Amino acid sequence: MGNPIAWFDLTSKNAGVSRSFYSEVFGWKIDVDPDMGYGMVDTGSSEGIPGGIGENPEAAPALVVYLVVDDAEETLKQIEANGGQRDVPPYEIPGIGTMATFKDPDGITVGLWQR
Repeated sequence: MGNPIAWFDLTSKNAGVSRSFYSEVFGWKIDVDPDMGYGMVDTGSSEGIPGGIGENPEAAPALVVYLVVDDAEETLKQIEANGGQRDVPPYEIPGIGTMATFKDPDGITVGLWQR
């Protein structure tokens, strides 16, 4: 099956500005969950991958893609054995799946998505 990209996550220092920018430039509709402070992106197309825009004023802005894997924990073990580093350990999003992140040998953050 390979490991397709399942999701993108854009983290901004000011999510309101980022959401407005992407909405205006690309016509995205963004539905913000006020409890999470996270905006789910609807690109208006069946092409491409889904994603969201969140905020973390303390962190550097980032764009992370999430790769589909069968087992996040086992994949993290392979990543560590090949020079990568575990970043965020697997955590469940109830009823949806499991997420984790790692840093590749260059320090680039990449996500894992286990359905």
